Amino acid sequence: MPDSAQPPVILGTTGPFPHSVLAERHPAIIRQVRDAFPYGPEQHRALDALLHNCTEGVIEPLPADAGDWRDWGLDAHIGRSWFDVPWLWSESYFYRRLLDAVGYFGPGPWQGIDPFRPFKLAELDAKETDEELAALDDLGDDPDRALLHGSLWGNRADLGFRLSAAESGEAVAALVADDSAALWPLLHGGGTLCLVADNAGRELVPDLLLIAHLLDTHRIARAVLHIKPCPYYVSDATTTDVLDALRRLIAAPGAAAGYGRTLWSAMADGRLTVRAHPFSCAPLPYAEMPGDLRAEFASAALTIFKGDLNYRRLVGDRLWPPTTPFADVTAWFPGPVAALRTLKSDVVTGLSADTEAALDAAEGEHWRTAGTHALIQVNPGASAAT
Repeated sequence: MPDSAQPPVILGTTGPFPHSVLAERHPAIIRQVRDAFPYGPEQHRALDALLHNCTEGVIEPLPADAGDWRDWGLDAHIGRSWFDVPWLWSESYFYRRLLDAVGYFGPGPWQGIDPFRPFKLAELDAKETDEELAALDDLGDDPDRALLHGSLWGNRADLGFRLSAAESGEAVAALVADDSAALWPLLHGGGTLCLVADNAGRELVPDLLLIAHLLDTHRIARAVLHIKPCPYYVSDATTTDVLDALRRLIAAPGAAAGYGRTLWSAMADGRLTVRAHPFSCAPLPYAEMPGDLRAEFASAALTIFKGDLNYRRLVGDRLWPPTTPFADVTAWFPGPVAALRTLKSDVVTGLSADTEAALDAAEGEHWRTAGTHALIQVNPGASAAT
């Protein structure tokens, strides 16, 4: 669609949810990070300054080594309120500023230290993870579906794994769109799957399990797991998080360890590649991705975008009418594309009018952001045409 036909981009002032993220969630994250490590006075001063700036100040320049941000719109936003620029942009800018504040980019002793790592490890080591992994020992007669739903629901993975065609359960009832029947024909063996990951910990594990299953059953010949090159949005997965998840699987009893060994072997022989493209942390929609990334997705049998943030970046962080067809907002994508997403923000497309009306009647606007509903959407015929 041309820009004139598109709804407005969501700003920090567009409704209560984006505003609450900037005004409440970001300050809370700063306080949690401050308490998670014994940072020194320099980091404390920088975190305090960011706490004030992100709620009452304006967009400021970034260090000279943040060169990509010059291409990602920084100069156009300097001096403006955090609330008056695109919400996707200001959220991403917050995490770049936070990493600077704690010395992540160095040089110094805190260089490369993930400020969110304690939270990620606590979730990965939780007893709930053991329960979810134990469910792998009995996937029923439809492991394809069980593992797809496990990946969809993330840290509700035990619910997804236990689903079968005979017992629909809460997760299926909570699906607001389900194009899974169009997904499986795209994974017919010999091709490459690109999976753009979302969160680490108990949400990354089911993504890895799905990849292992697709490799084991020869639905795909190769997988490329796209993760973040640096910590991002608190829980987004990095290479370190992938390794932590693999070790967690291999150390587990039962079927989980077998999946872990499959993944470890696949990484060693090149059937599974981990990719950390700089654009994965860009404050922009994927429609603006660089040519090398576009070519990579174009060559894949299917690209799956996982999670809420990646969905916003895939379809565009705009006030789409929920009945806008998913195929229309992803028509620009250079190959077949799918979204597995639990709804945690206002953006949504591809719903039927009846579904939207029923959700609004039952829950008001709450269904968009509560994480209690999910969708599986597929555009098998996407092309590079604009």
